[in-house]
Amino acid sequence: METTAPKGLVAAGFVLGGSLLSLTGLTWDIQWHSDVGPDTFFTLPHLFLYSGSAIAGIASLVVVLLTTAAQRGGRPVDPLVGGRAVGVFGRTFAAPVGYLVCGLGAASFLLYGLWDQWWHSLYGFDAVIASPPHIGLLLSISITMIGAVMVFAVARSYRWGAIGTLVGLAVLLAFSTVITIGLGELPAAPVNPIAAGTAFLCVLVVIIGARVLDRPGGAIGVAAVLAALQAVFWWFSPWAARTYADAIGLPVRDFVSEVPGMPSLWPLCLLLVGGGLELWLAAARRGGARLTRVGALAGGVAGLLVGGLAPVQASLLRGLALPAAEVLVSTAIASLVLGVLAGFLGVRFGGMLRQLAPVREG
Repeated sequence: METTAPKGLVAAGFVLGGSLLSLTGLTWDIQWHSDVGPDTFFTLPHLFLYSGSAIAGIASLVVVLLTTAAQRGGRPVDPLVGGRAVGVFGRTFAAPVGYLVCGLGAASFLLYGLWDQWWHSLYGFDAVIASPPHIGLLLSISITMIGAVMVFAVARSYRWGAIGTLVGLAVLLAFSTVITIGLGELPAAPVNPIAAGTAFLCVLVVIIGARVLDRPGGAIGVAAVLAALQAVFWWFSPWAARTYADAIGLPVRDFVSEVPGMPSLWPLCLLLVGGGLELWLAAARRGGARLTRVGALAGGVAGLLVGGLAPVQASLLRGLALPAAEVLVSTAIASLVLGVLAGFLGVRFGGMLRQLAPVREG
């Protein structure tokens, strides 16, 4: 019986664990803004957010250094660990491509973190998530999470690699939906940009999951993991915000919604959408249809459902008024068009993930 962890799993686990830690910090931080109010740079939710990126970045750096030492010593470099090694800085370093992307995301996060600290020193308390340094920080962590997906996708023929890929994609989707809040700063338009942006991201990531595994379970797997994260954070976010406020002697606002901020952004219909995509893609495989065409068509329907139901979900959960009928219709149409694009790109990106390393298909 094998008593050691499979090669590549330990480093990949640190990267995925860091991503989960960052997601935890973000859900906590958003709930803190909602239930307590503005904050400073040095808070416990921020510590979780920054530590997650640091853990993933340090793990990536260690793998790059070990890979470089192995290559210089003439030892074979297993492409299962993060993908093919590429030369960096004139081949001074040999970096597995998945860990290279993780490291670049962590490095840019450090730069945006310094900007965020400077921003706080100028303006003090921070009450919004759509500030310039915050958007940069969120994008940087998203890049790190993309690298984590790449690391696990290389080992997709192994059970741990397939599971890690689905979890990584769900974490990436959960985290990146917050970036769509920044779309609300766009000039007024007859389309709800947050709903349409969320539809695009959901379709893109779920279809990537279906394509990268290229067998039944990819789409519904991503949706199921996201649903599990939604259930956990639905309880954790309000509890953590109020417990931390009590611990440091800050009052909670008088009127606090019982619906948590970040988990309520994630589509409640995604399990249904994932199941429908599984059936559609299974029929396409049996019929020998072109996957890019099927992905685009399925993505359009999925985008229509996610984007069209987003305003209804916001109304039911957060008590927001439904937009005017023309806004609902235009948002649904925009979501359908973006879903077609996301479906096409999801098939392409999933195929790219499959080409990261010459892994034996299981």
